[in-house]
Amino acid sequence: MATLGLSKVFILDKYFTELQKFWETEKKLQDASSSNEAVHLQRRLLSLSSELVTLRNHLHVGAAGGAAAGAAPTAGTSTGQPAVPPRAPHLLPPPPHAAQPPAPPLHPLPPPPETRWRNVPAAPPQASAGPTPTSGTSGPSGVSGLSASDVEDLIHLRGPLTEDAVVRALQARFYHNKFYTMIGPILIAVNPYTDTCNALTLTAARAHRPELARLVHDAVRHQADSGYPQAIILSGVSGSGKTYASMVLLRRLFDVAGGGPETDAFKHLAAAFTVLRALGTAATPANAHSSRIGHFIEVQVTDGALYRTKIHCYFLDQTRVVRPPAGERNYHIFYQMLAGLTPDERSQLHLEGYSAQDLRYLASPHHRRAEPEDAARFHAWKTCLVILGIPFLDVVRVLAAVLLLGNVQFAESAEGGAEPAGEAELAAAAALLGVAAPALLRGLAMRAPPRTSSARSVRVPATPAAASSARDALAKALYCRTVATIVRRANSLKRLGSTLGTLSSDSTESVHAQEARRASSAGGSRAGARSMAALNDAVRHATDGFVGILDMFGFEDAAPSRLEHLCVNLCAETMQHFYNTHVFKSAAESCREEGVACPLEVEYVDNVPCIDLVSSLRGGLLAALDAECAARGTPEQYVVRIKTAHRGHPRLAEARPPHPRRFAVRHYAGEVAYDTVDFLEANRDAVPDDLLAAFETGTCEFGFATHLFGAELKAMAAQGGAANSGGGFFRASPTVAAEAGSTLTQDFHTRLDNLLRTLVHARPHFVRCLRANSTETPMLFERTTVARQVRALQILETTQLMASGYPHRMRFRAFSGRYRALCRGAGGGASAGAAGSVAGAEGEACGRVLRAVQAAAAPPAPASPAAVRWALGKRHVFLSEGMRQVLERMRRGRREAAAASIQRAWRRHRARPRPAPRPRPAPIARTPPPDPADKCDPALVKRTCSLFGLDLERPPPLPPSRAYTVSGGVKLSYPQQRAVSAEWSDEGGARLRPGDTVLVVGAARRGHLAVQIGSRTVQVPHGVLSPPRAPAPRHHPPPPPAPAPPALA
Repeated sequence: MATLGLSKVFILDKYFTELQKFWETEKKLQDASSSNEAVHLQRRLLSLSSELVTLRNHLHVGAAGGAAAGAAPTAGTSTGQPAVPPRAPHLLPPPPHAAQPPAPPLHPLPPPPETRWRNVPAAPPQASAGPTPTSGTSGPSGVSGLSASDVEDLIHLRGPLTEDAVVRALQARFYHNKFYTMIGPILIAVNPYTDTCNALTLTAARAHRPELARLVHDAVRHQADSGYPQAIILSGVSGSGKTYASMVLLRRLFDVAGGGPETDAFKHLAAAFTVLRALGTAATPANAHSSRIGHFIEVQVTDGALYRTKIHCYFLDQTRVVRPPAGERNYHIFYQMLAGLTPDERSQLHLEGYSAQDLRYLASPHHRRAEPEDAARFHAWKTCLVILGIPFLDVVRVLAAVLLLGNVQFAESAEGGAEPAGEAELAAAAALLGVAAPALLRGLAMRAPPRTSSARSVRVPATPAAASSARDALAKALYCRTVATIVRRANSLKRLGSTLGTLSSDSTESVHAQEARRASSAGGSRAGARSMAALNDAVRHATDGFVGILDMFGFEDAAPSRLEHLCVNLCAETMQHFYNTHVFKSAAESCREEGVACPLEVEYVDNVPCIDLVSSLRGGLLAALDAECAARGTPEQYVVRIKTAHRGHPRLAEARPPHPRRFAVRHYAGEVAYDTVDFLEANRDAVPDDLLAAFETGTCEFGFATHLFGAELKAMAAQGGAANSGGGFFRASPTVAAEAGSTLTQDFHTRLDNLLRTLVHARPHFVRCLRANSTETPMLFERTTVARQVRALQILETTQLMASGYPHRMRFRAFSGRYRALCRGAGGGASAGAAGSVAGAEGEACGRVLRAVQAAAAPPAPASPAAVRWALGKRHVFLSEGMRQVLERMRRGRREAAAASIQRAWRRHRARPRPAPRPRPAPIARTPPPDPADKCDPALVKRTCSLFGLDLERPPPLPPSRAYTVSGGVKLSYPQQRAVSAEWSDEGGARLRPGDTVLVVGAARRGHLAVQIGSRTVQVPHGVLSPPRAPAPRHHPPPPPAPAPPALA
């Protein structure tokens, strides 16, 4: 054992210790009496197994020769034996109140089947309880010490590049706890289902996910270098971990540019995310924590520091509030509220004796989480509301009213109208909303037909179905507007350095556009130094780019799918098209335009036909839905309309089995069948104005509820108030303006267009998220599930392009500015001449750099098959990913060497002996100390600046140079003749001698005059020229005296 070395002995001892813990935990698992204990022990087994594999790999690193080969079997960790010797198969006991089907054995360490490089066939996974280890032997070409789990970038995979090879590499890295893999600049993230905590809390671990931190650093660096906006775009199916990754990215962004998680700005943003996560997350069959609210976070960074943030929310799944899909749950906040409310709070909210099964909006056979977890999350949610400055009781009053409204049932009265089956829930909901119960009942059960004249409409009783629809519309409106109010409050909080007011969450403008608009208004409204300072500040912040984090909806294949799922999948299709355009299409078109022969033509799937089918304004599925809503049609008529208009379309299919209300769409990630039974109602998204009239200020005692419908109430007041209302409708969800004619799909399409308009002007950084399995089992990799996502996200095509094509291009000037230090004599170019000659000279300089780098550089990775090639176009340098990595590596080495040289010179300078400093003169004897009253009073200076409109931090600009001089009280304009009073010369050969007379043509920079010498104009200091002389006044001769009058006789 001594031949192993001291470090090997410690690792071996640690291995046996962890192995003993593993066996003890396995024995406890067999004797577990409860499901909670079994789950805890199972997680402990997974953690120990990962630790054992890590230790085993450490033992095999560098273990070549007879000593290591002889010690490995002793440790029981040879390549032919599993890392954990199986003792007995252990099974998780089934949850209570459930049948006990024969469960498959759970492996403590799932077997990574990738044992060598891709061109070595791997053995199929064994069905035994023990895992199959990975080998650290070299590949067929003699590459030592590398396996598929060590490949950080997929472009360096050896052998034929196939989909199976990519999946095997991801699987090998997955079982070595490496969940992030690069494809050039694109990051692949596999969700292991082990991180379920909130990454924005102060207790979350800080030293994790270095790949995401590197991505944030790159985005901030690009923004600081170029001033160009940056956008980190996360995409993937539902349950792939996009929300968790976005929270980690946001935290890293604050670490880099925002001062860290201890700042008030981060605490406010983390509190807003915690509140919105509970309000917008629900359990679906594919994801227990499915985010139903998409968000785009703009973090504006100025001079490397965070300036302000804005959250854009995209809320689509509103129908879930009143009608969750079969087998799914309502939003988490309802269950957490019921579990976390105290008895006094339940009494105050009229929820005594209610459970989730007693409330119609929550009643579902879906299994709930443990109540202690719900209660703890509710208390954290309550604390976050306090941080945001939102009254907790106001929000829970609205949520409780929504739940109680769901229990208000309507029956048909003797007159044929609707009457409540029970008045207890109606009275409780009315009390929570601050309105009278008769007024609320009147808004629900009475309707006025649309007015055709100025006469007041007569209200008639509504049918029970219409009253129930109005009740559900009110519940959706209350919930959606509460979410919008919280977002608006989060955006209105004071940010770092924010001096330009607040932002509204209903606005679809970006921070970038709003700042530019503010800058233009500031410049035209006031004059003087104060307006100039405001204008300069606004323009400076508007021209600085932002760093955005986009976490939109993932692709969903629900059965059956509703209108919200169609909009969600349209968003996923749009983001996939954005990716295809930036990665595949732009690279091919740029090579074609500049005459560069692309070595690889990647065949990718273009999803534009599917986007046109859904969102085309001329006959698309959404446009046809709006037309059917306007015509008051039926779901069956809508299906007939779209099938007739798009007969033979390759992306429109027949639902299986055929149904008159269903159709199917072939999306980029698979075929989805949609049921149109609720399409028309969900698209109208309307709440009657008779119902909103109950929330006017004069009749509603709950100010928060009145505030939720403020825009609509103002619109009604402009039309004459509640007395003249009736027969109209407003949108249940908030829009940019209180418009009655817009629909849900129109509003979503507008917001999606605004988002794309913002992303087009930003540099994208892509994160492609994958879910490891379809059952959310921790540390389980299902190859079929991952392969399906790899195929849908076109990861193989991306790897092929990055490995063999030209995915990167840079303009000659930008390339020379970044890499010219890699080659001596590469700088410079044509200083004059036509644009073509200048571009040719710059291209030649870039070519010299690239040839020197290619001749001297090593490959981007050991034995990497990635191509290291480049090409020069008309205006751009085209680079392969391998060449880009080589350039960046050499540039980084050159900069580090230069930094070390500078540090050596500085230390040498500091180490030199210095002469003793001269003693300061002693103060004059009996000098009185300064009077404190003579010192400057900061308050007085601040009041003076405020009085005269001055800004200490930004002084007013210097006035422009005068176009004249003054001599002898007379203005003398240019040009002027002046005499030279002192000898002067410059580097260009111009020379002036005393006594010369020169022509001054104007003022130059500060302290200089523009003097014309021959055909040149040079800048001469004032002191060299004598001051001008004012012309002497002209003295006119006196007029001749008038003739004397003749003398009188």
